[in-house]
Amino acid sequence: MSIAANVPFSVLDRSRTRQGQDGPSALRDTVRFARRAEAFGYHRFWVSEHHGVPGVAGSAPTVLAAAVAAATSTIRVGTGGVMLPNHQPIVVAEQFGVLESLFPGRVDMGLGRSVGFTGGIRKALGRDKQDAEDFPGQLTELLGYFTATGSAHLQVHAHPAEGLRIPAFVLATGKGAGVAAEAGLPLVIAAVRGEDAMLRAIDGYRRDFRPSAWGERPYVMLSGTVMVGATTEEAHDLLLPEAWASAYSRTRGEFPALASVESIRALRMTERERTLFEEAQRGHLYGTEDEVADGLGKLLARAEADEFLVTTSTYDREAMDDSYRRLAALLGLEAPE
Repeated sequence: MSIAANVPFSVLDRSRTRQGQDGPSALRDTVRFARRAEAFGYHRFWVSEHHGVPGVAGSAPTVLAAAVAAATSTIRVGTGGVMLPNHQPIVVAEQFGVLESLFPGRVDMGLGRSVGFTGGIRKALGRDKQDAEDFPGQLTELLGYFTATGSAHLQVHAHPAEGLRIPAFVLATGKGAGVAAEAGLPLVIAAVRGEDAMLRAIDGYRRDFRPSAWGERPYVMLSGTVMVGATTEEAHDLLLPEAWASAYSRTRGEFPALASVESIRALRMTERERTLFEEAQRGHLYGTEDEVADGLGKLLARAEADEFLVTTSTYDREAMDDSYRRLAALLGLEAPE
């Protein structure tokens, strides 16, 4: 359909665990899902980084990306993202250098500025909140390892990264949009809530963008939930597991495994939980194919987006696969030869 014209659609999978499922099983599900996403015709498949989160098994994104790349053959593979303040830039450069060397022309380097979720995790990582403030410097050093410029003061080279040109993206958390513009890198920005703020951030990014060896022009990738079902009600129900996980985390400080729709409907929520639960259901694109096509078309046009990163997940994996399949068919995506 016309909404997909010149706009690639990609996938971010967070390796969410479901109640009654362990982490290893969730990781294997991610690898299997990557093969499905490739068969559906999606452009990229990214994985994320979370530490000490019971509901997320993906704690080592470059390791998981390697498993995904080995299990697929054409889809681009990357991270959405590696949280750079949690790591030494040289280690990140070396990891991506190895990935690109093993899977040439298929690797993306998505980078974020968040640090560990709790004080205990930050201590275990040897980091603190202040490390996020040096994200621009960390980014400069990381990119320098690929060009042999940013590491000159240390007289250190990152092998096999040096000389490789891996597409790099900046996640728009905090000051990420400004950092991406200054560095001349593509921007990944959430499209689910606060549309006015999102559009202002995109306008500022485009206005301040400085062409670089990594990007000649601004590139905006929207990210968000897109749930497609046989009916509007069915698609909405599939949003409930993530909505409850969000409400649970904001009242208990811990992001849980996804629960079934039936178990969530049976809960007796407090007033605050109910408010947060309902709030977490807003701002997503969901419904039948026609409803989603209308919403997506309007959103992509307003943002003038270059790409869309679908971040959908729910308790029922078969229903989630079906939503991605329906979306791919709606967009006219084609499986690779």
